[in-house]
Amino acid sequence: MAVATERQDPGPAATGVRRGGAPPGPRRRGPGAHGRARLIGAAPYLLLVPALAVTAVLLGWPLIKNGLLSFQNLNMRQLIQHLTEWNGVDNYRETLTSEDFWRVTLRSVIFTAANVVLIMVLGTLVGLLLARLGSKMRLLLSVGLVLSWAMPPIAATTVFQWLFATRFGVVNWVLDALGWHSMAHYNWTGGQFSTFFVITLLIVWQSIPFVAINLYAATTTIPGELYEAAALDGAGTWKSFASVTFPFLKPFLLATTFLEVIWVFKAFTQVFAINEGGPERLTETLPVYAFVEGVGNQHYGMGAAISLLTIVVLLALTSYYLRIVLRQEEDEL
Repeated sequence: MAVATERQDPGPAATGVRRGGAPPGPRRRGPGAHGRARLIGAAPYLLLVPALAVTAVLLGWPLIKNGLLSFQNLNMRQLIQHLTEWNGVDNYRETLTSEDFWRVTLRSVIFTAANVVLIMVLGTLVGLLLARLGSKMRLLLSVGLVLSWAMPPIAATTVFQWLFATRFGVVNWVLDALGWHSMAHYNWTGGQFSTFFVITLLIVWQSIPFVAINLYAATTTIPGELYEAAALDGAGTWKSFASVTFPFLKPFLLATTFLEVIWVFKAFTQVFAINEGGPERLTETLPVYAFVEGVGNQHYGMGAAISLLTIVVLLALTSYYLRIVLRQEEDEL
């Protein structure tokens, strides 16, 4: 017995068509939807607010106070009597017309350039060595690099002072044992170049781990197929490095050089702790010069002016370096 089923009309609700036959219009958002969209768009900027506030408090406010101090004549008398004596730009005028300031500035630039070149060359070589070593030797070398990197600057400076001590230093003892008997009681901090040699050795030793470990991490991102293709084309070790490794590492090397310029130029602890800028203030760099003039000679306004001029010199160096980098990138494009 056949049963007839009648097809039911799904109605306007199921077909999405209004009774009048027109399709439904676009759905309107409520006022709260626009507010949520704006909140989502502003979320990254809101997350930056705490970090910017902390930076403004810890860095911005001291910089403002230092700037105000640079326009004052502030010595011990003013500090004891709580006096504020404004002297305009006299501190800057006296500093910029001083031969000592420009001599120290040139010395700081040469010192920074020499250290950065050594750091980048040796750090790159150690990083490439890490990529070539086996897992056990790589782990052992990495641990040694991390330990030297993690050593506090004062502790590292103390170790180097002991190594290069005049009477009981390990370096003098080794040199004497190797036949250089004139070096048995050599005073490494008695001359300008020998003092800078010790400081440079210390700074380079502490900086190589940062470059080496990060460069090794960058080499792990290079596809192995590129080296296989270079080997099939008959490329040797040097050509493979120039055509495959260096192009991948170039952005890292440029960024690391930029960071090392800043780190070496503002180095204070190692330079001051080795010999306090001596002998006869011949190893002072700009940070040490600002400290000696400000705190050592109790000319706090003068020291503040020198410190701000140090920031200006550092900004000039970094901006010049960035211009060179950007120009090279434009040439490559």
